[in-house]
Amino acid sequence: MDKQAFTVIAPSIPHRPGIYKYYSSDGQIIYVGKAKNLYKRVSSYFNKISGYYKTQKLVSEICNIEIAIVDSEQDALHLENSLIKQYQPKYNMMLKDDKTYPHIVIKNEPFPRIFLTRRKIHDGSEYLGPYTSVDQVRDILELIKQTLPFRTCNLKLTKENIEKEKFKPCLEYHIGNCKAPCAGLQTKEDYAWQVHQVREVFRGKLGEITRHYKQEMQACAENMQFEKAELIRRKLEFIKEYQGKSIIVSTRLHEVDICSVISNEEAAFINYMVIVQGSIIHTHTVTIEKKLDETDEEILQFALNQMREKFESSSKEIVVPFAFEFDAGVLITVPKTGDKKKLLELSLQNAQYALQDFKRKKTLLLEQNSEGQNRALLQQLKEDLHLPRMPLHIECFDNSNFQGSYPVAAMVCFKNALPDKKEYRHFHIKTVEGIDDFASMKEIVYRRYKRVLDEQKPMPQLIIIDGGKGQLSSAMESIRALDLLGKVTVVGLAKNVEEIFYPGDTESLKLPYQSHTLNLLKRIRDEVHRFGITFHRNTRSKGVIKNELQNIAGIGEKTAQDLLKAFKSVTKIKQAGLEDLAKVIGKARAEVVRDYFEGR
Repeated sequence: MDKQAFTVIAPSIPHRPGIYKYYSSDGQIIYVGKAKNLYKRVSSYFNKISGYYKTQKLVSEICNIEIAIVDSEQDALHLENSLIKQYQPKYNMMLKDDKTYPHIVIKNEPFPRIFLTRRKIHDGSEYLGPYTSVDQVRDILELIKQTLPFRTCNLKLTKENIEKEKFKPCLEYHIGNCKAPCAGLQTKEDYAWQVHQVREVFRGKLGEITRHYKQEMQACAENMQFEKAELIRRKLEFIKEYQGKSIIVSTRLHEVDICSVISNEEAAFINYMVIVQGSIIHTHTVTIEKKLDETDEEILQFALNQMREKFESSSKEIVVPFAFEFDAGVLITVPKTGDKKKLLELSLQNAQYALQDFKRKKTLLLEQNSEGQNRALLQQLKEDLHLPRMPLHIECFDNSNFQGSYPVAAMVCFKNALPDKKEYRHFHIKTVEGIDDFASMKEIVYRRYKRVLDEQKPMPQLIIIDGGKGQLSSAMESIRALDLLGKVTVVGLAKNVEEIFYPGDTESLKLPYQSHTLNLLKRIRDEVHRFGITFHRNTRSKGVIKNELQNIAGIGEKTAQDLLKAFKSVTKIKQAGLEDLAKVIGKARAEVVRDYFEGR
């Protein structure tokens, strides 16, 4: 729709709050928006020349406009949110958050069961959540189990069945995990109080249940019911322990939401936190892909509406980095100092971390290029390194040792400019004594390509040796011994200086620091470092453990393995008592081990 076509329908658009829907030529809704003044907002798309390509593209696709009037801007916000969820227009922002989060469900049944679930069924049950952490849900369920005993059986506890005494108390009742409502030993009122306390725990409120048990414990003590008082004391201890796990951020704050946003040209990163009685009960960061160069204000308003609905927040105050219109009755606070300012800074740190992680993935090419982009990158590599063929298959070698001990090496493989991890290889150095990186490189290159030739596998077009002239020369000795000269290109990539060496050349090749070719070579080199260091660390750790135990006279490899299998680490073996050691390796060897560690 052009400006001239819009002028025909413009007079019919009211100066009222509401939402507008843009349709494409095939009748699909491509955008839904809200406005305080529909006429001004819709007109802005056609009356001014937008500098943004995305907005211009949207306008070019509009064939029809439909509006709906509401009473307030807040009503428009909620209607917009509902329509976006329903139609998912291609030009509207979407929360990139397709995970299934766990809930705690209170079943719709007499004496309801309470448990964790990832499925919401429309059967009248009540769902508390969602939770972004399964561990958090399990902590809450453990608290409930220890302090509010609920039934776990599937019995149909109707009033008639209970009155007819169809059921008898089971083992759960006798060990204190249930109060046996099935046998009429727990009233509906008492069970309903427990369910109410679950809702309070979900909101982070433990005051009522704590006061209740303190009063009950005191009454039991006064009536000399000391065993029962001790059980209640344990419940209070568990509540106290649970509270200790909570992240207390302020004793002065009660219920408040915190939300912040950081964005770049491509996306926005929103962190949302729910504070109840000074503790963070929810914290969640989401990504929103920008579709029409939306402002941070628009993004934050949109995200807040969905996040509060998702986490069922009823907080009457929201702390944000800048002011904007929101629901009537909800206070928008932009703090300057104090606890709220510190919480906002914490939220911003989480959003900033998400942005940095996004950039890191981009930098490391973890979000894969298209096949065409990778092909162009390899073509550039071929030209810059003067290779006879495009290097579709690249292999890179690195070796390492720790003070001459545990020498190992690693090789990574890249195909079509992407890691092919199933082709990665580790090497234990077998023929070299002491510190000799050159001889180690010669050994692993020979072993690698001798096997490739024996198994008649394809050779790489490019081999990268991590190191300077010395290691490159050593690798070339193996290449000549295997009669591979002229069949594959081998180069050395010097550490730190980022110079590329060719066999026999006195001068190195230095590529532009920010060139795509050098970035790819550095990425391959960094990957072989990562892979090699991880292997070397594991090898060294196993070697140290082995030496530590086998230094004990009379303790062989089999005994050492039995000890590690049972105790998992040398530290735990040192801490183990004589009886525990004897159960694994017998009394005589246990005394030897015990005497050895006690004498150190």
